[in-house]
Amino acid sequence: MESTSNPGADPRLTTLTHWLTGLASRHGLDLGTLQPASSDASFRRYFRLQGARGTVIVMDAPPEHEDCRPFLHVTGLLKDVGLNVPGILEQDVEQGLLLLTDLGPSTYYQAIQKGLDDTALQTLYRDAIRALVAMQQAPAATLPAYDAKRLKQELSLFPEWYALRHCQAQLDGRETAMLEKTFETLVQDNARQPVVLVHRDFHSPNLMVCDRPEYGPNPGVIDYQDALAGPLTYDIASLVMDARTTWEEPQQLDWAIRYWEAARSAGLPIAPDFADFHRAYEWMSLQRNLRILGVFARLSHRDHKHHYLDHMPRVNAYVRQVASRYGVFTPLLRLLDKLDNRQVSVGYTF
Repeated sequence: MESTSNPGADPRLTTLTHWLTGLASRHGLDLGTLQPASSDASFRRYFRLQGARGTVIVMDAPPEHEDCRPFLHVTGLLKDVGLNVPGILEQDVEQGLLLLTDLGPSTYYQAIQKGLDDTALQTLYRDAIRALVAMQQAPAATLPAYDAKRLKQELSLFPEWYALRHCQAQLDGRETAMLEKTFETLVQDNARQPVVLVHRDFHSPNLMVCDRPEYGPNPGVIDYQDALAGPLTYDIASLVMDARTTWEEPQQLDWAIRYWEAARSAGLPIAPDFADFHRAYEWMSLQRNLRILGVFARLSHRDHKHHYLDHMPRVNAYVRQVASRYGVFTPLLRLLDKLDNRQVSVGYTF
């Protein structure tokens, strides 16, 4: 991210600093402590600075690219079901600026990268499963539909950006028809699922480790502004087949069983037979991870965010895990074999 030392080189930073100056006395802000906190795959970025009662977060969402209103709307929905989400201290929707409470400096992903013993890891993920079940009890009727049309649209990223652009593979008519049939199979199955609020990226980079009282209960949940009303199994698939962290099948299964039991106890409309639920969330994960291969390829080749390529082998392995278990996806597995032999190895200089 850009340095805060030269605001003149960054018009958005100049706007943000001017806005904060007007709020400084009300919140005890020390603008000299303003530092980058994180950025994501969109145009949004985040800064942290010291306030009168601890650190606070500034969201910078350029209005020509981003809209803060969905974030504010979903924040309310999640807060109402007891989730620990950022508090809104100040907002200027027209300028795309929000001042938020800080949920802590460490995501699940960062904590995992630093190293956790199994007891600490399992505690974090049991908290995440409880939060997921609570989140799925939030009303979703006011959110855009994650329906068959949208699910199918997203899958087009796989042939366009992963196969054609990243692997430089021309698909023949037979392969294109096979993909269309595979996509239709997945979409029709996933679109039939019960509808709940779907975070869309409920995984380790978007769960905050809240290990101090001022951060609230664990986990803090962030980056939910793209929430939709969609398939029940989407977010558990996201959690157990995390695009940023590799979980082996026994661990995936353990957390999936815990989620299934908690969801049934909460009265969510989940399959009463675990085997049916297991197949459903695996097929959902296949759809999600095919889309992610396309998204990561696009982020690299179009947006020059090449670090997303580091996660492709993991996502590819998740795709293969599911595709190899169900005979209907054998033709997809053959295409993946062809594409894997054509993946381009590119060296980037920074």
